[in-house]
Amino acid sequence: MAIQQPAVPAVGEKGLQAGALGLVGNIVIGLAATAPAYSLAATLGYVVLAVGEKAPSMFVVAFIPMLLVAFAYKELAEDTPDCGTTFTWGTKAFGPWVGWIGGWGLAVSAIIVLANVAEVSAIYLFEFLNLDDLADNLLAKVLLGSFFIVGMTLVSARGIVVSERLQNVLMAIQFGVLIVISAIALIRVFSGTAGAQAVSPQLSWLWPSGLDESSIAAAVILCIFIYWGWDACLAVGEETKNPGRTPGIAAVLTTLILVFTYVLVAYAVQSFSGFSDVGIGLNNPDNTDDVLTVLGKPVAGAIAASALLLTVSVSALSSTQTTILPTARGTLSMAVYEAIPKRFASVHPRYMTPAFGTIVMGLSALFFYLLLSLLSENALADSIASLGLAVAFYYGITAFACVWYFRSTLLSSVRNLFFRGIFPVLGGLAMTWAFFQSAIDMIQPDYGYTAFGPVGGVFVLGVGMLVLGVPLMLACFAFGTKRFFRGETLTPTTEVKVPDTY
Repeated sequence: MAIQQPAVPAVGEKGLQAGALGLVGNIVIGLAATAPAYSLAATLGYVVLAVGEKAPSMFVVAFIPMLLVAFAYKELAEDTPDCGTTFTWGTKAFGPWVGWIGGWGLAVSAIIVLANVAEVSAIYLFEFLNLDDLADNLLAKVLLGSFFIVGMTLVSARGIVVSERLQNVLMAIQFGVLIVISAIALIRVFSGTAGAQAVSPQLSWLWPSGLDESSIAAAVILCIFIYWGWDACLAVGEETKNPGRTPGIAAVLTTLILVFTYVLVAYAVQSFSGFSDVGIGLNNPDNTDDVLTVLGKPVAGAIAASALLLTVSVSALSSTQTTILPTARGTLSMAVYEAIPKRFASVHPRYMTPAFGTIVMGLSALFFYLLLSLLSENALADSIASLGLAVAFYYGITAFACVWYFRSTLLSSVRNLFFRGIFPVLGGLAMTWAFFQSAIDMIQPDYGYTAFGPVGGVFVLGVGMLVLGVPLMLACFAFGTKRFFRGETLTPTTEVKVPDTY
């Protein structure tokens, strides 16, 4: 029997499974990629450290540029529903070199996150199982984290439908626990049974008055991390019913669901825990790394505490998979237009997924994880702190690409002026500010856990990973077909084909 070889689609055709996802499935993938429970557990304490009781307002402030960028994604996705997202849109707007490096920015963010969320999932699972010694054991964490990366890579390669079904379960657990425990906490606060540390919720928490620019900048940069990932729903757009409309709507709805969830949880945590520097208080330095799971037992007993530990583990695990999905599809699109080796354009004939690209992405994340873990656990921690640079970088490119690509239509209607022009420009400017503000902060040697002489390790990792894309891009130019870099395979007028829907 002959071995069936993976199909390599022609230019403009990708071979993905059309119509496999509906609006709900698309939103679920976008939500899963943000890992809400893990993101809150990891960053809420630091946001409180930066701005105190104004933490909920920072989620709202950071949501605004995210929504503005989401509008840009929506407009571009309706015009060009391509799984390459930033790569494709950046190329059509600014040319092959900007498009390629924009796609690299997305890949960098995925590799960094995959390495970290896999370990987080392992740590919280050990703690859920009361195996605290293993949670502190480097070898145990690395082995289980590596297993999660390999396992989620294989699930992603098996098909988008299998991926969606798994994510439906993981999302139900995650949001169910977050909302239920937040509701219980607020009910106990209002009923007066929360304890002496509790404080009454205030509407003023939603307004960032009385804060200096430095504090706001620090908090917003943290919040960019917890929102990052919603754009995953655009990368699976070609596998979604009505790809010219549904993914864009899903992107906007995903950001709205996230801001509601984050503000709700922040209100519940602040109200129940209070701001004391002892016990479960948010100003207790022992709680800063994770104010979420500390809350479980005081709110609703040991069962709630265990549920929150499991939820954070599940959250990180779901993000492990949904981070692989868009990046593998990004490499598929890049290969179809001959920006990277053609091998990445192969689609599994049975599962209709970019199996080769998926496996390469999983292995790249595994290598990055093992390298940093063996070199230094502090370096691994600093890598996640550097994520904001890559995220702001490719979000900014996408926002500005929207404005430039649609420049001839901006004045044709008020709607186009705002949704294709003003909103994306403001979102792009916000991301530009976040990038440079992050870089200025990160270059300080006392930022993070590591330093290279007078330069902070977070800056070296963040900028270094982005700069690494330049020699890789030049290598693709030198040893590839050069047609993409000559502007022959993808231009502003290229009709980007997507699979037929049903």
